[in-house]
Amino acid sequence: MEKSNFENLRVFQLSEQLADNIWNIVIFWNHLATDTVGKQIIRSADSIGANIAEGSGRYNFQDNLRFVKIARASLYETRYWLRRAYVRKLLTNEQVNVIKPIVNELSPKLNAYFKYLEKAAKEEKNRKATNN
Repeated sequence: MEKSNFENLRVFQLSEQLADNIWNIVIFWNHLATDTVGKQIIRSADSIGANIAEGSGRYNFQDNLRFVKIARASLYETRYWLRRAYVRKLLTNEQVNVIKPIVNELSPKLNAYFKYLEKAAKEEKNRKATNN
């Protein structure tokens, strides 16, 4: 299958890495941990990349921007659940050492992507206004 443009974005690739790492950790948790924290963290982590993908398929930059906002909110939710998992001793230090650099790179890249789309949306709006 040919890659779409969003699949080449580092921010999307990081979101996939994060989601896959979290999945590979949670599948080994006990039922209570999986049913409470695990399902939530998987959903929030998966939502980051899903919203980047969906936004890139939208008609204009403004629509894309809205989905990147949702992706950013999902990243914040994921960070919350990671903290809960660590405090509840569901994550080892080794697992945290794998996940933390991904989150630390993903967060500013997602903000940069948001700012890029915000600028592009303004330029698109100005271009349309000039053409009318």
